[in-house]
Amino acid sequence: MPTPKRLKGIKSLNVLGDWLYQPNLWHINRGSASRAFFVGLFLAFMPIPIQMFLAAGLAVWVRCNLPIAVGLCWISNPLTMPPLFYFAYRVGAAVMGTRPQSMQFQLSWEWLSTSLVAVWQPFLLGCLLCGFFFGSLGFFTIQLLWRWQAVQRWEARRLRRRLAIEKATRDVERRQAAIAQHDEPDTVPPGSTESPPPR
Repeated sequence: MPTPKRLKGIKSLNVLGDWLYQPNLWHINRGSASRAFFVGLFLAFMPIPIQMFLAAGLAVWVRCNLPIAVGLCWISNPLTMPPLFYFAYRVGAAVMGTRPQSMQFQLSWEWLSTSLVAVWQPFLLGCLLCGFFFGSLGFFTIQLLWRWQAVQRWEARRLRRRLAIEKATRDVERRQAAIAQHDEPDTVPPGSTESPPPR
């Protein structure tokens, strides 16, 4: 994940100005993290060379964690782009009911302006569908995981409180039993002429 120092040093992000220094862009909470997952995963499926810049802009707009949003864009990199975009193209072709063609995907202006012309409809539809699906999946997964973690912490605190109360109750019972045993009067068996020992 890119560090705040590295992101602030990217010149292309300087157009965001003081927006880049909003605290919510660098802090992690349930809302900012889940929104950042949606932004990053959605843009990872967009066949454009300015994914990081758009991720930073959207992070500022929706007030989500900027490093997470930008970092997730790197899911689509030179190694993963061909299978990712071909998968998106196959999804779009299946939805539109067209026969898919074999091709090599490249994230460049030359490829976008030449090869994309023949398949742009199913390809862009598939990218949008995949981006929305995986972005939503990331959003709700983070929401559920965060909630599950919060419930686990709450249950752990409740268990610690219950154990502390039980321990305190046992300590009080032991002290009360010790006090009662200490205050119990000495008794003399019936028929005995011995007097109780002096205290």
